[in-house]
Amino acid sequence: MPNLFEMTNDLHVELAELQKEIGSYIGGLESNSIIFQFHDEDSGVKLDLVTVNPRHRQSFLFHSEQGYDKLDCLKKMLAYVQDYKEKGSSYTIQWSLKGEDDLQTSYFRAKNILSALDKLYYGRDMNAVTVFSVVLNPIA
Repeated sequence: MPNLFEMTNDLHVELAELQKEIGSYIGGLESNSIIFQFHDEDSGVKLDLVTVNPRHRQSFLFHSEQGYDKLDCLKKMLAYVQDYKEKGSSYTIQWSLKGEDDLQTSYFRAKNILSALDKLYYGRDMNAVTVFSVVLNPIA
């Protein structure tokens, strides 16, 4: 029977492999451009997958999944990223940070406009961002 340490190591390896595979599906982002944020909840674990845009150095929510543990969340996230382009509409949001002159353009996949805006506002004060436009992109 394997000892607890060996089982824990195997779990960590499986978690790391799933994270790497998820990253490969999101357009080849560098490993430091993807953040896996796990949150304990009453019903289990929530995983927020956050991406960092290297051009304007801002982070955005990519997608959230809930599961009974980290491994379950990562498996659900992998299933999502394998065909996420077919699951939601594509939105272009033009925005800037308060006090800055640069207009930024970001792209999101979401089920609706409000979900796209939630991804933009994730982890930041809504009053710190000015949104100039939200456009539903044509189906390619």
